[in-house]
Amino acid sequence: MLQVSVLKNNPEWVKERLSVKNFKQLDLVDKIIALDNERKSIQLGFDTAQSGINAISKEIGLLMTTGNVAEATEAKAQVAAFKVQAAEFSEKIVAVEKQLHEAIVQLPNLPAKEVPLGKTPEENVVVREGGQIPNLYEKAQEHWFLLDKYKLANFELGNKITGAGFPVYTGQGAKLQRSLVQYFLDFNVKAGYFEYLPPFMVNEQSAFATGQLPDKEGQMYHVTEDKLYLIPTAEVPVTNVYRDTILKEDELPVKMTAYSPCFRREAGSYGKDVRGLNRVHQFEKVEIIQLVHPEKSYQVLDEMVAHVEALLNSLELPYRILRLCGGDMGFTSAITYDFEVFSAAQKRWLEVSSVSNFENYQTNRMKCRFKDSNNKMVLAHSLNGSSLALPRIVACLLENFQTAEGIILPKALQSYFGAEGIF
Repeated sequence: MLQVSVLKNNPEWVKERLSVKNFKQLDLVDKIIALDNERKSIQLGFDTAQSGINAISKEIGLLMTTGNVAEATEAKAQVAAFKVQAAEFSEKIVAVEKQLHEAIVQLPNLPAKEVPLGKTPEENVVVREGGQIPNLYEKAQEHWFLLDKYKLANFELGNKITGAGFPVYTGQGAKLQRSLVQYFLDFNVKAGYFEYLPPFMVNEQSAFATGQLPDKEGQMYHVTEDKLYLIPTAEVPVTNVYRDTILKEDELPVKMTAYSPCFRREAGSYGKDVRGLNRVHQFEKVEIIQLVHPEKSYQVLDEMVAHVEALLNSLELPYRILRLCGGDMGFTSAITYDFEVFSAAQKRWLEVSSVSNFENYQTNRMKCRFKDSNNKMVLAHSLNGSSLALPRIVACLLENFQTAEGIILPKALQSYFGAEGIF
């Protein structure tokens, strides 16, 4: 959530940054400023009435002590009038603060100056590429055929049990999922991330804190009776570990990692873009999250990008890193880097990770702060990244490492999987 002070200090600059995100409701900035000014005016009235109550109440005691009953009675009437005013002002403050809150949560985070202009994914900027695109053998197939051939996943069974987009992993496919999760967690823990296993449902306060509400209600599965949401990513529960928390400066950075299933009601089209594991409603993912000093958040962003890049290099997968343009960025992000892996059989790039800096947008909602060296309360910055999402990683591993004899897994995975590959 943006801070009102930022809007009031430079409203035209705020509007310019929001335009980079292709945000159209720029008049909200003026509305928020007007509501905040109204709130302050009402607060001044309330404070004046309250001061009158306090001052006259002291006089009443003196008047009663000296026997001036008539004057004391008149003073009591004045206090009663001030109390009526104070109550009216108090009601108005509540109403205006509600309007102010409802307005400001509609504003997305401001994009960083490094964010390129653009409205569509085609306008994202390729920062760098790595790895080698393999030359597949003549009879190479897309991963959905390989899943069936080696009995790694059953989509029809998932459809029977739950519905489309909920695959059942079987045999070596289930083992591969487990192996990847363990490998990713170990890779992150070795880099200093502390592991959590969070709940897979969150309450409304947690979903609001990380920016899923009120922006993404339609993308989340909602347990209506209990007002809980199935998580779209471990970012949501794990970041909320530090909601309503005051940290010490020397406790930063806080580095966290977690595995979780992820649930997303993403609307899909038909065709190979969503075939197989390209888009599913439930999938496994390992996440990394950091809470850091504001002065270090962009240095940490580079470190997190390098961490995910090292993980992809260890999997021997061809990848590219994109800096997202303003129109393709998420609601809460100040800057985002996407990682895409080349799917050799499909001959297309598939997104497998996003690494984002939210600056203080989430932490302002969460009230996650620390005391600096001057004993001043400062909002921390939050960052997160996928490290990694499994479905498309599995798709690319199966396709890129297939041979006539079977699927030879990258060396880093073989000890986790307990075998050289899938045959």
